[in-house]
Amino acid sequence: MPSDTTGQTAHPALDHKAVGAVVLGNALEFYDFTLYAFFAVPIGAAFFPADNATDSLLASLALFGIGYVMRPIGGIVIGAFADRAGRKPAMLITIALMAVGMLMLALAPSYATLGGWAQVIVIAGRLIQGLALGGEVGPSTAYLLEAAPPDRRGFVASWQIASQGCAALFAGVIASALTLVLGEAAMADWGWRVMFLLGIGVVPVGLVIRSHLPETAGEAEDPAAAPSTGAVVVRLVRDHGRLLLLTFLVIAASTVSNAIGTNMPVYAKATLGLTETVSTAVPIALGLASVVFPLAGGWLADRVGRRPVLIWPRAAIVLLALPAFWWLAQAPTALSVYAVTFLLSALSSINAAAIIVAIPESLPRNVRSAGLSIVYAFSVSIFGGSTNYVVNKLIALSGDRLAPAYYLVAFSAVGTLAALMMPETRGRDLDADSEA
Repeated sequence: MPSDTTGQTAHPALDHKAVGAVVLGNALEFYDFTLYAFFAVPIGAAFFPADNATDSLLASLALFGIGYVMRPIGGIVIGAFADRAGRKPAMLITIALMAVGMLMLALAPSYATLGGWAQVIVIAGRLIQGLALGGEVGPSTAYLLEAAPPDRRGFVASWQIASQGCAALFAGVIASALTLVLGEAAMADWGWRVMFLLGIGVVPVGLVIRSHLPETAGEAEDPAAAPSTGAVVVRLVRDHGRLLLLTFLVIAASTVSNAIGTNMPVYAKATLGLTETVSTAVPIALGLASVVFPLAGGWLADRVGRRPVLIWPRAAIVLLALPAFWWLAQAPTALSVYAVTFLLSALSSINAAAIIVAIPESLPRNVRSAGLSIVYAFSVSIFGGSTNYVVNKLIALSGDRLAPAYYLVAFSAVGTLAALMMPETRGRDLDADSEA
């Protein structure tokens, strides 16, 4: 991109096509990854059959968590690659890897057909998906941030979060439509595979569009002179350790909120006893909130600053989560599960919009993608990969339907405290050497 006389990157106009290409690819990748959470029950029955339905579900959720194991590796390797070679080649790699992982899940024979080898295939597919998504967030967010005018960075970067909501909304709408057409039995038996195949069909479009993106990372480094991935990690920890710790905790709270939301279809069916038709429509409520409210959060972050949007929505979850789940447990209906899902997702989405812009704004350009990728991937790997399993295990052990609320409140309290110590980054020069 051209520079002005001060050395700052010039932004004559926002390239809406480029932003749309990044958002489309990001939505596709999150669609693929989170689709598993929505169909954990039938996937568990297909690959981890057990005499007890709860044991089958927990085994399926453990496999869901395996996908998070590779996220830190993807964040480190692909994130650092994006800082050296550019955002565009990194984003092409991630979308191709996600397609491979999704294809393995969609076409894997069931346990009844192939035995333990079926489990090996789906585990490998989840690992590849985790690698891809771990490397996607940093480059795509850095691209949106660097492509945006300074006074609209919060709003433009918030499309990274909104694209995740688009993915959940699309998954919910298609799943509900397929359930009505195929019936609940067919959907549980093989209809969930169609959902993955539909995502694969969009991959070629995403690859073509992303291949024509303009680059925002500046001049690519000479591979011979570029620092190694290990050197980048050491630099990040040495120069930005406090920021990384705070953002780790802030992202952990956001991740737990997101995981509680993606678990709501399972919670509605397995814990509350609602029908398959009701539970498969839960992602629609999740998606609607996750599309609209990140954009509202980004808009607010551009006007009132990043810190207020980091703090207050998360504090509201601390106050409202327990009463909301208590009402849901007392009155388990379609209306109550949709309302609670929408409320908590809306608050978390507003908060997430500030997170996704404040962290990369605090880092210099040459470690921006790697920094966000690594801290995001580690936090999401630990807490995103475990939350669904932990809350369902707590429910199974205690019989307390409010277990998800206790877990959410605890992490949101920690996230609120960490947000109070985060720096304000609105208006910061993206080429500044370090955090304030």
